[in-house]
Amino acid sequence: MSEAARLSSTHLGETQRRDAWWAEPAATATVLTLFGLYATWASFRGDNYEWGPYLSPFYSPLLLFDGWPLSPAILILWAPLGFRATCYYYRKAYYRAYFMDPPACAVGERAGRRYKGETSFPLILQNIHRFFLYLALLFIIILWVDAVRGFIFEGGFGVGVGSLVLLANVVLLSLYTFSCHSLRHIVGGSLDCFSCEAFGRTRHTIWSRITLLNEKHMLYAWSSLISVALADLYIRLVASGLLRDVRIL
Repeated sequence: MSEAARLSSTHLGETQRRDAWWAEPAATATVLTLFGLYATWASFRGDNYEWGPYLSPFYSPLLLFDGWPLSPAILILWAPLGFRATCYYYRKAYYRAYFMDPPACAVGERAGRRYKGETSFPLILQNIHRFFLYLALLFIIILWVDAVRGFIFEGGFGVGVGSLVLLANVVLLSLYTFSCHSLRHIVGGSLDCFSCEAFGRTRHTIWSRITLLNEKHMLYAWSSLISVALADLYIRLVASGLLRDVRIL
């Protein structure tokens, strides 16, 4: 019996693996669910998203329009959400965690499952990841501006805990964005010969740097996901008076 035929005849979760293969998808589902619940709550609150020079990344850029009845975060969060939801790494993560498709390597899927890739609706929409990447690059610029502003207080330059929180967050978000598989492909992944192209040496250098970042894309994906939630939480606690921002300088 061929390997494909053998796997198609197995039951969901059937495997000869002896390790805790289920731990990774279970942890992934837990973290993504907790983040989704918190992000939804924080985004719909529409308050305590700003304090002094600090602006929550969930609300940046801050768009305020007269007559808009909902939280301003709703106007902009679809862009970073779309970037993460269509991310090559996150697809693997949540396909396994939520849909058990597949549960893990060498673990049986549900009976009758036939792999069709992402060639039909709705999964074919994952191909718009590149366009969300362009938006993500724009958001990174905006968030860097916010991070710099986080060091400018009424009395001039200063350093608060919130300043460092926003800086750490945008650094991690930058590493996640610039380690993107799609960006690596745009820069040079589609070329067979760098020396045959205009600016080939420059493109090869950039492609090599992105490749190094790409090797840790999973790490940056999770660390930036956690940091953006913590940045919002910190500003929210300070703005609500539950926490005092400590000025270091």
